[in-house]
Amino acid sequence: MIDYVQFPGLAGVYLEDSYVLSISEAAGQLTFELDAVLTPESPAYQAPRPGEQYCYANGQLIFPNVVSIEWVTRSEHRFTDASGEQDLGNVDVLAVDGQVFVVEGDWGKVRVVSDPPQFAVGV
Repeated sequence: MIDYVQFPGLAGVYLEDSYVLSISEAAGQLTFELDAVLTPESPAYQAPRPGEQYCYANGQLIFPNVVSIEWVTRSEHRFTDASGEQDLGNVDVLAVDGQVFVVEGDWGKVRVVSDPPQFAVGV
């Protein structure tokens, strides 16, 4: 479980059941494109669609002002859901180890030195 209180920039998103669609690195930034689960705390929250358990929205989990990125493991394995859409899995772990953010899921494990993560809806 992720302790969201540590990450105020993640208020309104539930990462454990969100789907990672892609991961990209740019100058000073690591970004996870998500089909994200929004919680009622999010201004973009809406009641779940019929047949869905959660409110989903496209968004980005962003690690800004990155100093370093260390990939411990990495996988490009994709999962296909019942509707035929593909993803890389979920974000299972987001923790702080000193000044390093540790992020882990089926897609791999990465250690990031950056400012605290933020979430942006529909970017």
